[in-house]
Amino acid sequence: MEKALWFFDLVSPFSYLHFHKLGPLRDQLQIRAVPVLFAGLLKHWGTKGPAEVPSKRLHTYQYCVWAAGQQGLPFCMPARHPFNPLPALRLLVALGASDESVSSAFHFVYGEGRDPEIELMALGRRLKVTDVQALISSPEVKQQLVGNTQWAIDLGVFGVSTLIVRNKLFWGSDTVEWARHFLNEPDLFDQPAYRRAADAEFGVARS
Repeated sequence: MEKALWFFDLVSPFSYLHFHKLGPLRDQLQIRAVPVLFAGLLKHWGTKGPAEVPSKRLHTYQYCVWAAGQQGLPFCMPARHPFNPLPALRLLVALGASDESVSSAFHFVYGEGRDPEIELMALGRRLKVTDVQALISSPEVKQQLVGNTQWAIDLGVFGVSTLIVRNKLFWGSDTVEWARHFLNEPDLFDQPAYRRAADAEFGVARS
């Protein structure tokens, strides 16, 4: 089966939505979930996250309530957001970021509205980990998360969550149908309209 990469961060409620939208692609793709630090992507590209713009923060959180309802997913925004996702991400890295562990962690955070920074030990118990601190303190685990984030940057990933299929980036849960279309029409990006879009010159830049 063809392979794909899916880069995500638990801090992103959109990643929760995207994870549960990938179902229709799984009969064509073997999707590998890769935890990354969203803050690292933002720092590299010099951009702000949705939570850093007050009106965008409100819009994002309330939109996710609606979008989750459309998908039939439980959604409960954690009382504090953004939280520091680093320890929880390291935990998922240590567990190999299996679909089971990623799904369980997402449900803990956005299905139940729990804070994985404050309730890290509870998340560990949910993931059947007996010594959370030992796992997340491993130098290998720490380096793997750093490496994952740099890997994403090297591939051009600018936000989470992002699916990469045949070296093409599909950012966000609303691109699943686009990705499916590409799988069924491999020359999609070679079509004139796509080429014109790709070749557009950079115009006015902000000072």
